[in-house]
Amino acid sequence: MAMAMAIATTTLLDIYLNTARQVGCPPDQLRYFRLGEYCAQPKQLRFHAMARLADLPGGPTQLGFGGARGPGKSTAAIAQVALDDCQRMPGLKALFLRSIGASARESFEDLLTKVLGVYRHLYVPSKARIEFANGSQFQFGGFRTEGDIGKYVGIEYDVLCIEEANLLPQDRVDQLRGSVRTSKQNWRPRTYLTFNPGGIGHAWIKRRFIEPWRRDEQADTAFVFSTVDDNAFVNPEYVAYLDSLTGWLKSAWRYGDWDIAAGQYFTTWHADAHVVEPFNIPTSWHVWLAMDYGFVHPNVVHLLAESGEGEVYIVGEHAQQRWLVPRHARAVRAMLDRCGIGEKRVNVFLAGADIFAERGTVGGTIADQWKAEGFPLTVANDDRLMGAAEWLRRLGDVDAGMAPTVRIFSTCARLIECLPALEHDPHRPEDVLKWNADSEGKGGDDSYDSSRYGLMHVARRDTGRVYAIPY
Repeated sequence: MAMAMAIATTTLLDIYLNTARQVGCPPDQLRYFRLGEYCAQPKQLRFHAMARLADLPGGPTQLGFGGARGPGKSTAAIAQVALDDCQRMPGLKALFLRSIGASARESFEDLLTKVLGVYRHLYVPSKARIEFANGSQFQFGGFRTEGDIGKYVGIEYDVLCIEEANLLPQDRVDQLRGSVRTSKQNWRPRTYLTFNPGGIGHAWIKRRFIEPWRRDEQADTAFVFSTVDDNAFVNPEYVAYLDSLTGWLKSAWRYGDWDIAAGQYFTTWHADAHVVEPFNIPTSWHVWLAMDYGFVHPNVVHLLAESGEGEVYIVGEHAQQRWLVPRHARAVRAMLDRCGIGEKRVNVFLAGADIFAERGTVGGTIADQWKAEGFPLTVANDDRLMGAAEWLRRLGDVDAGMAPTVRIFSTCARLIECLPALEHDPHRPEDVLKWNADSEGKGGDDSYDSSRYGLMHVARRDTGRVYAIPY
């Protein structure tokens, strides 16, 4: 019996070592893990090997580990920093940030005990910090909202680890990354991020990590996809819980589907059904414009067309921030030209009510300035609940055999990215959660607002209510 157990143990060890070698874990990294009695699983080993690539000139400095829930992301991230990075680089200063909202009342001590239970270290609870004999420090911090991030910005760290990075907007994460720098030789600063689909950071994480990984075009970023199926140590009750979920929640949390968002509002969105390639708009179709005004935030204008059968096509998109009205007006005319639509064909140009009161920088309201450029505007119905309901109605439900009555040209990239990332407002579930663009104008719900103004223009046929008020 003892010999059989020894043979089985040897076989498991051989499998572990072979897997580690295949994914690129160097021998010294495995020695550090063995000293901490940490046995990484295959996907965790991939993450650890990827972390060592950050040592190389031109290697990735932003390393993501994510997908679904339950693959052991937090354990791997802490083990990488505490058992490998902090041990091989004396005097290293590391920061680990995680959400401390309602779902994260579990203490840091629980996680530390799991990873560092046998490893020699000093935990200083009053400072939420681990200190190692070689002078390395591992600082722990938490955030409830994105506003809490400011207290960590500006402090120099050699390595940063952010858990649930999808709960933060891109500009906050980039501000933190600005603090990741070093004066140490033979060390390249790097950031480790764990994340799941969904949250306010869904779109930028998908853009920065998931899409380059899918295209096999990773450079400064590297990503390891993992699900609960990759974690042999997770309790079966948790797997059963994930399996019991339905809809978008199951797709995101169980299978790590990055084409939807946790809390997703428009769960019937399917890019293959709702996105079409551009075509020439027949001259008999009704055509109109809709705009969500912005200066600091992007100013978005959409061109819409309705077929004789009542199907709506969103055929053109203009989006820019910090432009004055004359420049926007020229861009809208250029958009009309690209789409083969004569300006005289535009039946109405809708806009949110705010611009009919907001004063511009050159006198008059914003609406007055558009009128001076040859675009008289009409007040759109900006009822948020009715607009969201109209979008849902027109999306249909292709899985249930309900054909959509709205489609989007593939050239409207901003709207296509925005719609599947929108979430329910937790304080008003029937509404879409407001989402502001970052400082570079990326993300945000401005394109959604513009499009719902446009859809409400034709919704009156079904409700008998007139939504557009001439200006």
